[in-house]
Amino acid sequence: MKPIDRRQFAAGIVAATVGINKAMASESTSITPQQIHLKPNGWMPNSPLPVLFYRSALKSNTDLAADMERTFTTNGWPPQWRNGVYSFHHYHSTAHEVLGFANGHADLVLGGEGGEPVTVHAGDILVLPTGTGHCRISASEDFLVIGAYPENEHWDICRTAPTPAMLESMRRVTFPSSDPLTGPSGALPKLWTPPTPENPKT
Repeated sequence: MKPIDRRQFAAGIVAATVGINKAMASESTSITPQQIHLKPNGWMPNSPLPVLFYRSALKSNTDLAADMERTFTTNGWPPQWRNGVYSFHHYHSTAHEVLGFANGHADLVLGGEGGEPVTVHAGDILVLPTGTGHCRISASEDFLVIGAYPENEHWDICRTAPTPAMLESMRRVTFPSSDPLTGPSGALPKLWTPPTPENPKT
């Protein structure tokens, strides 16, 4: 999975888009995501915040990948790559991540070894909080994923337990104010509540 120039990529999407298709936007705002709660698992930190799983979130008669990129960009989660999901367990310590499944299907595991199995299809969307383990078990040959992150967040690849310094850094990752699918009034700002001194979410 090779990153490309993020600024050039995001600028190209914005320049090519005036707005989201109104019918698509109206359809997506009524979707309620499934919440998947994961606990720390071996060396995988996971997160006290739930994974958000939107099934059949977007449909397109033209180019679903481009439609997902426009939707994510409009809602403050600019895409950074098109590819797949790694076939090894890993997590990101520097960013929250949305995976838009634009083609094909795959079997994934969330939360590390022995974690939560999930089957995804074209049109599904997964929102992963920082620290969430994920891994591809199998996939169709045409499997295509759009990876996007909140503005000014950039992904890393972690395959070992986080150090205390990494855990502290993960707690400081910028909290999203917008759902990548449905925007500021969507599910994420309601379901992901920032930590407070009374509720540190550690």
